[in-house]
Amino acid sequence: MFTCAQCAVLACKSGELDKMPKNCPMHDPDFFEEVFQEYLAPENHDFFLTSTAIKALGYCRWPRLREVAEFARRMGYVRLGMGFCVGLRKEAAVVDRILRDQGFQVVSVACKTGSIPKARAGVPEELHLRPGTREVMCDPIAQAKLLNRAQTQFNICLGLCVGHDSLFYKYCDAPVTTLVAKDRATGHNPAAAIYCAEGYFRERNALGTE
Repeated sequence: MFTCAQCAVLACKSGELDKMPKNCPMHDPDFFEEVFQEYLAPENHDFFLTSTAIKALGYCRWPRLREVAEFARRMGYVRLGMGFCVGLRKEAAVVDRILRDQGFQVVSVACKTGSIPKARAGVPEELHLRPGTREVMCDPIAQAKLLNRAQTQFNICLGLCVGHDSLFYKYCDAPVTTLVAKDRATGHNPAAAIYCAEGYFRERNALGTE
C-alpha cells in the first residue's frame, strides 16, 4: 500500500533514491519507464508540455481562469465546453463572457438540463432538498454528451456536485479541467477545511455526525 501523503522523505523530489521508504512506488522503475513512454505519445506530448509551460509562466501570478484560457489558446483550441451547476450560474456567466472576450467559442450546459424529476431517478423524498416540491435531478451525463455533440475541444467543470463531477469527466470525449470545486460550506474553497481541519474534524467521528 502506497502512503505518499504521509511521506517525510520525498525522495521523488530530491532525487535521493537511496532514501526511499520501503513502500515507495519507485522501487519498481520499470513501471515508471513504461508510463513515461505515454508522455511521448503524440496525443499526450503537446498537452503535457503546454500544461508545464503554463505552470512556469503563470506560477503564483495567474488565477486559474487565466491559466485555463492561456492553456486553451496555446493548444489551439477554439471551442470550449462548460458544464456548470445552476447554483453558480452567475459565476458561469462571467466565465462565459471572459472566455468569449478572449476569442473562444463557448458551449455551456446547465446541470438541470433535461428537467427530469429526481423521483423518476429513484431519489427518495427524504433526500430532496425541499421535500414536497418538484425537484429536478442533476444530469451530468447529459451535460457531457451535449458537449460531445457540440464537438468541444476542451471542457470546464464549474461547481458540479461531488460524484456528479465524476460522471461528467467519465462521459466527456474532450479533456476536462476543473475551474471551481463546489463547497457551499466554505464559499467554494475546499482547501479551507484542510487548513482548518482541527476545527472541522475535531472529533474522530466528525464525518456523518450532522
